[in-house]
Amino acid sequence: MPGAVVRPTKAAELFIAAAIILIAACAHAVSVAWPFDSYFLAGAPLWWLQCLALAALAWVLNRCTSWKQAAATGLLFATTWLSATFWWLYVAMHTYGGLNAVLAGAAVLALAAALAVYYAGACAVFWHLGGKQPFVASAVFAALWTFAEMARGTWLTGFGWGGAAYAHVDGPLAFYVPWLGSYGAGAIAAWVAMALAVFVQSGHLQRVLLVLVFLIPAVLPGRFSEWSVPAGSLSVTLLQGNIPQDEKFEPGLGVPLSLDWYAAQLQAARGDLVVAPEIAIPVLMNQLPEGYWDVLTRRYAQGGQTALVGIPLGSYTEGYTNSVLALAGHQSVPWRYDKHHLVPFGEFIPPFFKWFTRLMNIPQGDFNRGDAAQASFASHGQRLAPNICYEDSFGEELGTRFLDAALAPTIFVNFSNVGWFGDSVAMDQHLQMSRMRALEFQRPFLRATNTGTTVIMNHRAQVTAALPRLTRGVLNGEVQGRTGTTPYAWWVSRFGLWPLWLLGLVVLAWAAHRNRQGPPREDAP
Repeated sequence: MPGAVVRPTKAAELFIAAAIILIAACAHAVSVAWPFDSYFLAGAPLWWLQCLALAALAWVLNRCTSWKQAAATGLLFATTWLSATFWWLYVAMHTYGGLNAVLAGAAVLALAAALAVYYAGACAVFWHLGGKQPFVASAVFAALWTFAEMARGTWLTGFGWGGAAYAHVDGPLAFYVPWLGSYGAGAIAAWVAMALAVFVQSGHLQRVLLVLVFLIPAVLPGRFSEWSVPAGSLSVTLLQGNIPQDEKFEPGLGVPLSLDWYAAQLQAARGDLVVAPEIAIPVLMNQLPEGYWDVLTRRYAQGGQTALVGIPLGSYTEGYTNSVLALAGHQSVPWRYDKHHLVPFGEFIPPFFKWFTRLMNIPQGDFNRGDAAQASFASHGQRLAPNICYEDSFGEELGTRFLDAALAPTIFVNFSNVGWFGDSVAMDQHLQMSRMRALEFQRPFLRATNTGTTVIMNHRAQVTAALPRLTRGVLNGEVQGRTGTTPYAWWVSRFGLWPLWLLGLVVLAWAAHRNRQGPPREDAP
């Protein structure tokens, strides 16, 4: 009929929705750290891209005709997003672990799909509780998205790598991080995404709130954003050995190279604090050349310098730990930090998965777990709090150190080896996680890594000095310690993440009550 409007078929609508979801999910992945070689964007977080990508998901969700379609939409988005976020696990399993390429790819996809179930469930519940009122929909989506993020980051040991909030360490929502932490800031980002998706249907109140979310950080005085004060400065030397990962644990290759290079740099270092990265010394104490450790001990017993060195400790009978040892003249008993949050398959093997680890040629082990809140190391008037590898992605665990303000760390020190993942965006993503912790607690971060990124970072999460990645080098600089307690540090040290869980449940109960007062949302035939 002339002039008739041709509507797309159901199949075409589903195809368009799927295409939007796939594009949005990939955009969401790169928003945490731009992976392409651009002059001013490489490695940078893009807060606006994260908001728009999640808004695309919200827009499609609002057009779903059943809870099953909503769950499938969430599953597709999250599986694609997470696969595109930590695709570099393939490098560790295939390139360095020797796992068959197809199996390595399937393992990454399976992990992403398993974690995506949280988001699929959140989307299904949203279809039931979101209702048709934009104000309710935005609040419910924020609560459910935050539930999914917290579940992914804490349950079954947690793997919150690449969480949505990490895209906001440089954006206007960073203002809320010292108050609410990364999950709280992520909840605001999720609310913004849904508010954008339903903007046309929204009332004046929600539109005003949307403006205020971005306006408040710009107009509030500085006293609402500064919660820590200077506590003296420290000169530091950070070591980056850039030992090839496929040679690092080989007796005739990487082991002697590591031992020789780090020993020479520890001897020559001039900073008050010297930091060597995770497992810089790649063998146990009883496997070191005769006199090796004694020489270093005497070196740091002579003056006012301190060294923190990553090294494995233990024995077959006692078990092993991924640890940091201190070299300092004032200690009668050597101070050590043992990693608490271990990496599945790398540092402990989950039940029923030994068959999988046998397929790879990666040094595996069931390491012993250190205590959750180990004492900081006192040096030069500072309290140094080490964390190893991806422990800096668990803000609620680092927060336990702030229960007693008098013992709270003044400087965080991260020891990492991202060499397992090659020259990938994993380095930039990990940097954003450290930056988020700096914002949450308003503490400086030192990062000493094998291949990058080795940086000095202030309490505002600004990188003040850095080494080029994939180079062997020494970074000398100065860091300013800080004291004081952010609102987030205060409540997370006492209650963990329970305030966010409870607030989310209140929102869902409120939404359920509102929906009972209005017409029910019917499932489409």
